[in-house]
Amino acid sequence: MLPNQRRGPSSSSGDRLRSTLKHQGSTLPEAGSRAKRPSKAPTTPVSYADAGVDISGGDRAKQRIKYLAQRTFGKQVLSEIGGFGGLFRLDMAKYSAPVLVSSADGVGTKLKIAFELGIHHTVGADLVNHCVNDIAIQGATPLFFLDYLATGRLDEGVVEKVVTGIADACKANGCALIGGETAQMPGFYADGEYDLAGFIVGAVDKDKLITGSKIRVGDVLLGFPSTGLHTNGYSLARKLFFEVAGYKPDHYVSSIKDKAGAALMKIHRSYLPLIKRLTAGEYTTGMAHITGGGITENLPRILPKTISAVVEIGSWPIPPLFAHLRELGGVEPDEMLRTFNMGIGLIAVIPADKFTRAKAMLDRAGEKFHVIGRTVKGERRVIYS
Repeated sequence: MLPNQRRGPSSSSGDRLRSTLKHQGSTLPEAGSRAKRPSKAPTTPVSYADAGVDISGGDRAKQRIKYLAQRTFGKQVLSEIGGFGGLFRLDMAKYSAPVLVSSADGVGTKLKIAFELGIHHTVGADLVNHCVNDIAIQGATPLFFLDYLATGRLDEGVVEKVVTGIADACKANGCALIGGETAQMPGFYADGEYDLAGFIVGAVDKDKLITGSKIRVGDVLLGFPSTGLHTNGYSLARKLFFEVAGYKPDHYVSSIKDKAGAALMKIHRSYLPLIKRLTAGEYTTGMAHITGGGITENLPRILPKTISAVVEIGSWPIPPLFAHLRELGGVEPDEMLRTFNMGIGLIAVIPADKFTRAKAMLDRAGEKFHVIGRTVKGERRVIYS
């Protein structure tokens, strides 16, 4: 079992283990077998650090993580970083019939660009915002978050940057970072690389859940701009930019007016403030977070079985980044639409009789949006026109 770098072993159990090893000798035979001496015994004791696991470095990182996480705590958090489980007390005064809403996700191969550029704080925000959006579209308020960071060889500075991004995004979204895991797995990941995943829990009153079940024929589809690729489609984007076009991350691409790496590293937008406005006024009957699969596969997830969505191509401006990706690889339009968000990161379904009021509210709030289509009678799919 690999050590959890956010907690340490019990000193009493360590003392018992040292005493037992001293009594029995350094060789621990397998059950039912005769012990064999190594052909060439090491001249000095072999440690966990010799195997590539830096426990001391992990302890130092743990102390910094503890400080970062505590900045996100509220009175509902009942535990400290370092325990075996995070404790969170649900404020029952806020909910009459609470439903917990959870989600888990990762950052994907966007991390490869972070490694290349040495930029690590933004991927933490990517992770949190993605998970926040997934539960917020169902009407949930984010409560707490946990992260998982696994690496081959621990770099304390990199870990701190990643967790700083996570903690800052948690604080911005009003949720607590109450725990996580930082695992060292030598030989499993290349030096300088790591993997990142997160888990979020939120709550909503049962009668305020937004599931899409109330979507009706004739409802209006509003599309809200993304800030780039967000966290999806990076395997194809990296192939097109760095293999097909031969760009380096710091290469300035005139058609997108940005450097290749910077364009791909833009932070996944949190739609929580916008979603709160839509839900507070009860303007929407369903929302879709446009992630992997694009509009093609994500919008049907909220549609009733007898309803389809007509999405009008050309009803919103396609950002230059997506147009350039398509040109580089001659990618088919359908492939683009089911791989990338194409500049739309969130779709809200608005009943026709609420559209005027919803539009007025969004205009007052300064929220950019596009009317991208309507719902029609059908079989739960997207029809492009």
